[in-house]
Amino acid sequence: MERLILMGRIAAAHGLKGLVKLQSFTGEPAAIGRYGPLLDATGQRRFEVTVQNLVKGGVIARIAGVADRTAAERLRGIELYLSRAALPPPAEGEYYHADLVGLPVALRDGTPFGVVRSVENFGAGDLLAIDRPGKGSVSLPFTERVVPVVDLAEGRIVVDPPLGLLEDGPADRAAEAAEAAEKEEA
Repeated sequence: MERLILMGRIAAAHGLKGLVKLQSFTGEPAAIGRYGPLLDATGQRRFEVTVQNLVKGGVIARIAGVADRTAAERLRGIELYLSRAALPPPAEGEYYHADLVGLPVALRDGTPFGVVRSVENFGAGDLLAIDRPGKGSVSLPFTERVVPVVDLAEGRIVVDPPLGLLEDGPADRAAEAAEAAEKEEA
């Protein structure tokens, strides 16, 4: 089955003539209407989206075949997807979140760290949510300093968490080493 990328969600009906408010997950909100037909989560239903206007929190759009408020209301909550193959290649140093999900993550020294569960953004920048088997999960800032290597061709990510961020991070390993050295001296 082709890999589908979440592009947006139908949030609500807008007005009486079948328009909808869309929450767009594209870099530029109005771009959601430029990718061609979008699909539902099953890949079975197609939606031709024409953006009419930008509004706070999304876009107002017309969905082909939707002519009244009742039909628009029935679409509320539908997530809109696009085949990953239909997306253009990202620019240098940019990544589609979907390409990062599932990649193994290691520390600079090669120690396995976890697997990317998702890329999140709560307003202050992207975070990599990383599942750590047996240790729960952790979110790291997706910055060049903390994530110095993203190698999609090799299928790997290298992280360098700031000192003290993690209980078993570099700062704690250094503290453990210092404690062990003190015990040896005593």
